[in-house]
Amino acid sequence: MIEVYFKTVRDSAFKQIDDFRPGSWIYLKEAKLKDLEKISEVTGIDIVDLRDSLDKYEQPRIEHFDTNILFFVRHPSNNELGLHTETLTIILTKDYVVAISPHRSKLIENLLSMNTSLGTTQKSKLILHILLKITQEYTNSIKKIRSSILGAGAPTKIIDSNAIIVLTKNEEILNQYLTSIVPMRNLLETMSGGRYMNFYEADLDLLEDLMIAMNQSVDVCSVNIKSIRSLRDSYHIIFTNDVNRTIKLLTAVTIIFTIPTIIASIYGMNIKLPFETKSYAFILIIGFILIASILTLGVFRR
Repeated sequence: MIEVYFKTVRDSAFKQIDDFRPGSWIYLKEAKLKDLEKISEVTGIDIVDLRDSLDKYEQPRIEHFDTNILFFVRHPSNNELGLHTETLTIILTKDYVVAISPHRSKLIENLLSMNTSLGTTQKSKLILHILLKITQEYTNSIKKIRSSILGAGAPTKIIDSNAIIVLTKNEEILNQYLTSIVPMRNLLETMSGGRYMNFYEADLDLLEDLMIAMNQSVDVCSVNIKSIRSLRDSYHIIFTNDVNRTIKLLTAVTIIFTIPTIIASIYGMNIKLPFETKSYAFILIIGFILIASILTLGVFRR
């Protein structure tokens, strides 16, 4: 589905329009191949170069075709089962900024609903603000996971398999974030070189802030992954010790109960045995069993 928005710096909100006016922002949500064909017709970009925007596994990178620049990025999302990031393609052309998402991008829709001084005619600044929103989403998501990790460091008495499941899930999310953030950091470094785009001084300051924030996200993500692995190793040691204690207990109980079993087996044989004619034989044997079992228990407790 194609939506077109236009906004000047004097307007307070983005306005949806019906035509492809130069300086407008084109948003493709739940993009299909026929939508890409329309964008190819409007922008002059080959449809083959646009098809990668529908690939849910596409990695962040930057491509340049004539005067058109394509930014393939990823932002946090749970629209795809097993994926915690989503493809978002941003295209800078001579007349338009185009955002293509295979799903409904909450990030883009939130930006469109905001009152901001940003205009669609400020194409470079608009792209930087989209990247800034992506960086903020990563930062907020990593903070939530960090809180979950801190909560997972619970007292050892209440550690169970659910804690391991939470840690494993968070580690998978962070790994997916890291594989997206690192290429995006490289993308920003490429942009800062001025090879593809020219920026005003204020835009360069924003780009520098973006690179700092992205580097911080990479560092925090890596630290949290290390924390998860450390916690998981600690849990593994705790579980192993618990299993060892359980095996020790069961072994001790087995040995203690082996004593009366052996004695009962001996006195169950159909042969001449000591004290078999004595009236107090049963009490004597039971007493011996109790004493031997108590002594064995005492040895194990010590």
